[in-house]
Amino acid sequence: MKNWLQAIYRIRSRISTQLYLTIGGAVVLTVSASLVGWFLLNRVGEVQQAVNEGSVPELAAAFGVAQYSSALVAAAPRLAAAATQDDFREVMVDISASHAAFEEQLAVLEVMEAGQAPFNRIRAHSDTLISNITALRDEVAASFELMQRREALRLELEELRVRLDGIMIPAIDDQLFYTMTGYRDLGIPPEPRPEHFSENEFGRYRYLAELQADATLSTQLLASAFTLTEASLVEPLRERFEAVASRIERNLSDLQASPLHDELAPVFARLIDLGLGQASGFNLLVLELQLGERQLELLEGNQAIAIDLVAEVDGLVNTAQTNTEDATMASENAILTGRNLLLAISAVSVGSALLIAWLFVGRVLLFRLEQLSRWMRRMAGGDLETTVDIGGNDEVADMAAALEVFRRHALEVQRLNLVEKLADELKGKNEQLESVLEDLRQAQDQIVMREKLAALGELTAGVAHEIKNPLNFVKNFSEVSEELIDELKEALEDVAEQIPEDDRSYIDEITGDLTGNLQRIQSHGERANRIVHDMLQMGRGSGDLQPTDINGLLDEYARLAYHSARASDSEFQLDILRDLDPEMGDVDVIPQDLGRVFLNMVGNACYATDEKRKAGEVDGYEPTISLKTRRGEENIEIHIRDNGSGMPPHVVEKIFNPFFTTKPTGEGTGLGLAMSSDIVREHGGTIQVETEPGEFTEMIIELPLEPPLKQAEEGA
Repeated sequence: MKNWLQAIYRIRSRISTQLYLTIGGAVVLTVSASLVGWFLLNRVGEVQQAVNEGSVPELAAAFGVAQYSSALVAAAPRLAAAATQDDFREVMVDISASHAAFEEQLAVLEVMEAGQAPFNRIRAHSDTLISNITALRDEVAASFELMQRREALRLELEELRVRLDGIMIPAIDDQLFYTMTGYRDLGIPPEPRPEHFSENEFGRYRYLAELQADATLSTQLLASAFTLTEASLVEPLRERFEAVASRIERNLSDLQASPLHDELAPVFARLIDLGLGQASGFNLLVLELQLGERQLELLEGNQAIAIDLVAEVDGLVNTAQTNTEDATMASENAILTGRNLLLAISAVSVGSALLIAWLFVGRVLLFRLEQLSRWMRRMAGGDLETTVDIGGNDEVADMAAALEVFRRHALEVQRLNLVEKLADELKGKNEQLESVLEDLRQAQDQIVMREKLAALGELTAGVAHEIKNPLNFVKNFSEVSEELIDELKEALEDVAEQIPEDDRSYIDEITGDLTGNLQRIQSHGERANRIVHDMLQMGRGSGDLQPTDINGLLDEYARLAYHSARASDSEFQLDILRDLDPEMGDVDVIPQDLGRVFLNMVGNACYATDEKRKAGEVDGYEPTISLKTRRGEENIEIHIRDNGSGMPPHVVEKIFNPFFTTKPTGEGTGLGLAMSSDIVREHGGTIQVETEPGEFTEMIIELPLEPPLKQAEEGA
């Protein structure tokens, strides 16, 4: 027994035993450190997994819901503003794609937030938003149908107006001619004066004239109704139409004995039915305006829903961020616990090193260097979440501290990059929303300007029609008066011998003056009639190719533009210089279209010279426009030059773009030169612009003698 105890003591005292014990102690400390590290890494991994599988997808889904809900809200005004069926279908395709993506993000969010109050509110707002867009789609589809019905009603109204003019105008002229002269038909002797110059015949003429006026007024009332923008304004027009309808029925009843009654009654009955029937224009307009008001209400509702939806999504984002912060705190606590354990193990290691310094210093040093190397490799591989923590105050600790600072900076940069990326995405969405809002404002301004132009066109056509009737009366009565003077001359020739010579000379002088005056009346009446005809042709759109005097057309529309400018500003003055090629002759063009080009360009020249005159920058300035035409072998050239303020190069590049204008708001639509460019291009020609800022602007129109429109017609 004693020998056995001595053997054990000797073994304990052996260096090998101490080495084994030291190695065993080092192994125990290493295993303990490994267990602590394993526990620490495991805990950090669990927290990271919770963040990756919970918070990050939830944040992504929340951002997706906000993004696609904004896309749906932004698409709703485009749907309401769709002008054609193709635009409507295109917008619906975009809405369907956004809706599908929106539902996909909601489904992801529902998996994580099922049954939660915030998600239930988000689902309720989403259902309301989709319901509003569906209702808006149905409203827009219904508005297209109403637009088609309104267009059909307008065409029928124009046809009725043409039929009434074809019946009423000859009937009124014949009745007036019969009342004044007694002639019912050519070749038949006139009726006795008491019979044709009677109260009954004048009454019949009055009834016909009142019917003509009421027909014009009723069609104007129906046409005016199509320009209204509020349903409350329809009822006054309907009441006026009912009053006109009552007068029409009363005048028709007074004409029952006339052969015209049976021809006029069904036409007027249809006209009254278009205004007061079940499917009348007024009822149709009220439905269309009510649809527009409901669409505005739906759009406003979508905006409110979008605000609430974004607020709810922000709440989810805040909740997800809170969860992430909690997970981070748990991770830090685990790291702190592991750090404390590692510090304890390190303290034991240091104590052991004091006992056997020469054996354990190298081991401890090598262990720490190996640990530092391992962390550096992991960081090089992209792992920035593991904290670098090595005790001590030596160079190894300094290296570890520097590595920890580097790790924190790299992690901060990574997070800042993520925040910057999200901020850029949010900024991009805001810019898209601002762009959509600006497009909506421009579309609204363009719609308002187009409505004004449409109303002005209808008014111009109505005024031209109203002026044309008095011009026809002036022309007809001047011709009748000239015939009466000829008859008077013949009657005077029969009694010429009974009239003194001086009286005959005086009578001849008077009749000659009357004849000359009547011829002047006829000449100026024809000129006024041509102007009215040109106004009507401009309102009716493009016509057919026809041989046209280019010099006359240019001069006529230049004078028309000049007088238009004079009507707007009584102080406007302009000197028009003409250098028209006498060899120009007639050229095959569409005169009303080319007239629009001349009118736009001369009108712009008048505006430019007048603005320079008002600025007063040049002493002795005299506004001048030069008109020049030249005919070549294959083409013609028209030059329109003004000495206005000219244009800078960046303006010249844009003047033919639709809706671009340098005029103040309300004075120009930006469509004149764009339309002129299209017209010249359709004629196979080109427009060149030569200008110098502050000096002049010259428009050069070059047209082929054989336009492509004519070649296409001959080929067909």
